[in-house]
Amino acid sequence: MAVRAYGFARVGGPEQESFLDVPVPEPGEGELLVRVRAAGVNPGDWRLREGSYGDVRSAVFGREVAGTVLACGPGVTGFAAGDEVFGGCPGMVGGWAEQALVTAGFAARRPEGVTPEAAAVLPVAAGTAYDALNQLALPEGSTLLVNGAGGGVGVPLLQLARLRGIRVIGTASPAKHAFLAGLGAVPVAYGEGVVDRIAAEAPQGVDGVFDLVGGDALRTVAPLGPPERLFSVADKALVGTLGGRSVERDRSTRVLAELARLVATGDLDPHVTQVRPLSEAGAALALVEEGHAQGKVVLVP
Repeated sequence: MAVRAYGFARVGGPEQESFLDVPVPEPGEGELLVRVRAAGVNPGDWRLREGSYGDVRSAVFGREVAGTVLACGPGVTGFAAGDEVFGGCPGMVGGWAEQALVTAGFAARRPEGVTPEAAAVLPVAAGTAYDALNQLALPEGSTLLVNGAGGGVGVPLLQLARLRGIRVIGTASPAKHAFLAGLGAVPVAYGEGVVDRIAAEAPQGVDGVFDLVGGDALRTVAPLGPPERLFSVADKALVGTLGGRSVERDRSTRVLAELARLVATGDLDPHVTQVRPLSEAGAALALVEEGHAQGKVVLVP
């Protein structure tokens, strides 16, 4: 039996993408087979297709999903057929399909009141934001500079930081300033003079820097905070040379359950702004790749 999926047959540009008929996955040790109800779209999907992640030459897209458990692989405990769950896919591939595998250790039950669309986008972006704040370990009343605050990781991070009593200054394009201010951040514009604009909002300096841009933008803001509280998910090589670190992911049921709880209580809005059928997967990925998506984009088989 085959299921409909969307992926790429060789590394390259969007022209390599296509719909595929693939065998129904067989859940291995510690894995769940789910009927996909929603799947997140992330920049990592198109970067995988471009060849940014090593030796992957072909794959079905999709790093995170929400769905209904159809079967449990060997060694799985705490889940059963029929459970509504969400989580990350093994190897961060395979989610853009009618049925997909989920890593049981990086899965959680989806609470009532949390839609599949909202749950499906928590493992990657919101999970990264949650882990980053834990590793920054800033006390209440601190000021955090977020470089590139208007993207998929920045939006949940601003909300999670506010819950911890952390003031956030976020660099972003002017078109996103009102949106970021609505999330409780102090927005400042990118570009020439950005250091002066940040200094005007934080005359005593910032207590930490979290980078979501990389490159020269990271070089510019890195000296503004202490190196032990400089983190980047956009440029792991450069942040290391600057004395900082990359974020270590805690891909666990505990983290996902906490994020879902915050969504259920209204303290975290994952900002799903577009829900598209799987038949429009190519257009959805192009939207994210071109940087035109504000909020999260979700596919529904």
